[in-house]
Amino acid sequence: MPFPGEILAPEAWTRTALKRLPEGGSLDWGVLFGRHAPVVLDLGCGNGRYLIGSAVWRPQYDHLGVDILPLVIRYATRRANQRGLTNIRLAVIGGRELLADYVPAASVAEIHCYHPQPYYDPGEVPKRLITPEFLWLVRRALVPGGLFFLQTDHPGYWRYMCQVVPVFFDLDERPNCWPDAPKGRTRREIIALRRGLCVFRGVARPKTGLQEADALALAQALPLPTFDADRRLQELDELEVS
Repeated sequence: MPFPGEILAPEAWTRTALKRLPEGGSLDWGVLFGRHAPVVLDLGCGNGRYLIGSAVWRPQYDHLGVDILPLVIRYATRRANQRGLTNIRLAVIGGRELLADYVPAASVAEIHCYHPQPYYDPGEVPKRLITPEFLWLVRRALVPGGLFFLQTDHPGYWRYMCQVVPVFFDLDERPNCWPDAPKGRTRREIIALRRGLCVFRGVARPKTGLQEADALALAQALPLPTFDADRRLQELDELEVS
């Protein structure tokens, strides 16, 4: 699949790497992007296929993608630089840490989370991203009416999401591909569809009438993601770094 956007002459390349996050303070979107525009976050952005495509096709939005793997962020940064994009930044950090420590409340228009790592070894289960606390952080970060996009090809992970996400959000499950990317928004989705796997998708909106204190109490009471990951899908996770 061709990567979104056109590679420009080197003199038109930009610098999109966010190499240093503010110490002890939240990000200022206006300072980071040099303007005031709706902000899109991609948590676990991988090689940047979705985020770069969105930045190319939606120049009226600013975009921040993060991943814990420096290698995939290098791939994404190079591609964003080559396309001369000024409305995108990329950083090496976990999605939970970004929301907890750097994202101001009610400041983000969209949060995307595609194929979060399920972690197969029992000792790594606490690393799973989608937890009640994480969902509370997502809800806190979104502007009123903001959108939260979820996607996975792990049935166990999706069953867990369908259990806990509706506590905080109104979840609209999407049985078909996203209209903007019928062959897949991400590398992982493209591979999964080519292999005939079922991909689960949904878009969620924060529930109205749920107070922040009540949402936090729910986050502290709900179960953690202790589902049994299907190791037959492990090979696909190992392709994510290319």
